[in-house]
Amino acid sequence: MPLTNTISSYGGVTKVFHWLTALLILTALPLGWVAESMAHAIYDPSIASTEEDIARAARLFSLHKTIGITVFFVALARILWALTQTKPGLLNAENKPEAFAAETVHWLLYGSLVLVPLSGWVHHAAAEGFAPILWPFGQNLPLVPKSAYLAELTANLHWLFMWTLVGALALHIMGALKHHVVDKDSTLRRMLPGRSDAPQPPDQHHSMVPALAAAIVWVGVLSGGWMTGTFDDDAHGETDATELTEVQSDWKVQDGNLSITITQLGSPVTGTFADWTAAIIFDETDDPGLAGSVDVTVAIGSLSLGTVTDQAMGADFFDNAQFPTAQFSADLYKTDEGYEARGPLTIRDKTLDVVLPFTLDIEDDTATMAGELELNRLDFDVGKSMPAEDSLAFAVTVSVELTATESE
Repeated sequence: MPLTNTISSYGGVTKVFHWLTALLILTALPLGWVAESMAHAIYDPSIASTEEDIARAARLFSLHKTIGITVFFVALARILWALTQTKPGLLNAENKPEAFAAETVHWLLYGSLVLVPLSGWVHHAAAEGFAPILWPFGQNLPLVPKSAYLAELTANLHWLFMWTLVGALALHIMGALKHHVVDKDSTLRRMLPGRSDAPQPPDQHHSMVPALAAAIVWVGVLSGGWMTGTFDDDAHGETDATELTEVQSDWKVQDGNLSITITQLGSPVTGTFADWTAAIIFDETDDPGLAGSVDVTVAIGSLSLGTVTDQAMGADFFDNAQFPTAQFSADLYKTDEGYEARGPLTIRDKTLDVVLPFTLDIEDDTATMAGELELNRLDFDVGKSMPAEDSLAFAVTVSVELTATESE
């Protein structure tokens, strides 16, 4: 069997690319479907998920993603190889409508083999957490930021492109079977291993019209997705978030960031709270000692934690429905090394005394602070169904940065 194509048959390299791609696709698609079904249950805050449930879904997603990336690189290699090869002629070239449909489907398949894994890869890079790609080259992509909007957009594109791939693949298979069973020609046989008895195809001219038709299909797919609301911003549904009222404070927060970092499946995932208030009393002192106080209220439902936001709101975690806010009431102390906020922290129905070390820089009437502390999630009954660290580590890092101005 020759390695290169001829006008009447496919070479060994092309056949390897064809069947390897088919094997990868027919493995990745069911893996993704099963993993997605499991993920729906995990993301649903009303369904308690065990550590084994999450670990199993993560393993399936990791395999799906890894195979998808393999499809991407195999597809690129296949396309580059095809550009160097003679294209075997269609055996049914005289049947113009059927030949046109066949070439259009081939263009759709080539486009899908690139767009489906690429959109999934960008989604993975833009999202926070859950199921790493099983390779040693890192999980991020250059020029792709961590962005909930980008992650949601590419997830929707991945879904649309996937169904286009499924449709094109179904048409391709039906066409091959039609040639083999109904027409009884050599179209399918010449892609099978070994030499084929394919006859010389009729004279024909390959144009770019089928490629244009495939592009029109892609435009139709995207337009249909837009019209049916696929791109609506509803990444994880709507979480009820308590609206916090403005508080009276001697120092008014002008800008700030309150975040938590968890470790999921060995990878850090950072989320931020969009709504929180701080009532601050502070008077700078020369000597170590009491310097003020702070009362912080956090709207739990305002947390954005990547792909596991809804799960974090569930009854086994923050239980936002029953405990919509967290509270930290602390005294502010100047120490020999810097500053500390000492006081009770309440999450869910658990209250523990904690110490938050922080740095403070005051210039005129503007103060800039930054602090960080580490908590154990089990101390607050968060994630009790995960008593080990196989999927979710015990340690949770809380970070706060803010700029405040002194009220007149």
